[in-house]
Amino acid sequence: MKVFDKMPKSIKKTIRYIHQDVNSLEKLVEIERELMLHMNKRKEMLKGDT
Repeated sequence: MKVFDKMPKSIKKTIRYIHQDVNSLEKLVEIERELMLHMNKRKEMLKGDT
């Protein structure tokens, strides 16, 4: 089974949106910035729990 198949539905929708509907580099960079912000915040929270 692929990793993609194991992901939550919301992540799959995000990846599909990026693949199918993002038509500009600016929009892609905007999405990347937002995702990285939230991922880095969560990483810091998880590091603090250990």
